Amino acid sequence: MANLKEIRGRISSIASTMQITSAMKMVSAAKLKKAQDAIVMLRPYSEKLQEIIENVSSTLDEENLSIYATPREVKKVLYVAITSNRGLAGAFNSSIIKEVNALVHQNDHLDIEVMTIGKKAFDALKANKKVYENHSDLYDGVTFEAVAEIADDIMREFRAGYFDEVYLVYNKFINAATQEVQAEKLLPITMPEKAEANGTETDYIFEPGRNEILETLIPKSIKTQLFKSILDSIASEHGARMTAMHKATDNAQALKNELVIFYNKARQAAITNEILEIVSGAEALKNN
Repeated sequence: MANLKEIRGRISSIASTMQITSAMKMVSAAKLKKAQDAIVMLRPYSEKLQEIIENVSSTLDEENLSIYATPREVKKVLYVAITSNRGLAGAFNSSIIKEVNALVHQNDHLDIEVMTIGKKAFDALKANKKVYENHSDLYDGVTFEAVAEIADDIMREFRAGYFDEVYLVYNKFINAATQEVQAEKLLPITMPEKAEANGTETDYIFEPGRNEILETLIPKSIKTQLFKSILDSIASEHGARMTAMHKATDNAQALKNELVIFYNKARQAAITNEILEIVSGAEALKNN
C-alpha cells in the first residue's frame, strides 16, 4: 500500500494536470468560435460558386469541357491528408490517418502518393507511404493566398498528367462534439448530367464566352474547396480538443476524488494504529 506522502504527491500531480487540461479546454473554446465563424461564412460562397459552375457547364458539349472536368483513365492518385500540427485532440488526427490507410489499401493496384497538411499526418505516413509534399508550415498563417499556392501546384500536376485523380481527406465540422471524416474528390471535378442540371433551365448572357468564364471559375472553385476543407479541419480540431480536454478534466476530477477518499481512509487507519499503540503501551506500563 502506498504511504501517505506518495498519495499526497499523486493528488497534487492530478490537480496540476487538471489545471492544464482546463486551460487547454478554455483556449480551444475561444479559438473554436473564430474558426466556426470562418467556415460558416465560407460555405455559402463555396456552394453558390459550385452551383454557378454546374449551371453554366450543364449545356456544354463533352469536347468543350474544361481539362479539370475531363475524366481520364486512373493510374495515379493523390490523397491530400489534412490533420493538425498538435495532438491532444482525441481521435481527430488518428481518424484521418486511419481513413488514408484504408483508401490506400482499397486502391493498392494504383500508384498512390500523399500530400500532408499537418505534422501529425506527415509523421504517421512518411514511414510507409510515398509523401509527395508536406505543408505543415501552412498553419503558421492560414490565408487564402497560401492555400491557393498549394492548389495551383496540384492543378499544375493534374494538367501535366502526373495525377489522374485528387482527393481531400479531412474532418468536416458538424458541431463542437461531432466531426465527420470526408474523402472528397477535388479533381477532376464532377459535372452534373444534363438531365439532372437542377431540373430547370437557367438563361445566362455570357460575356466573355462560356468557356472563358469556366476557365476562370473552375480554378477559383478548386482553391475555395481546398481552403474550405482546411478551415473545416481547423474548426474540427478545436472542437475535438475542447471535448477531449473536457473529458480529461472530468476523469482527472473523478480520480482525484477517489484518491482523496483513499488518502483519508489511510490517514484514519494510521491514526487508529497510533492510538492503539499508545493505549497498549499505557496498559503495559500500568500492569508493570
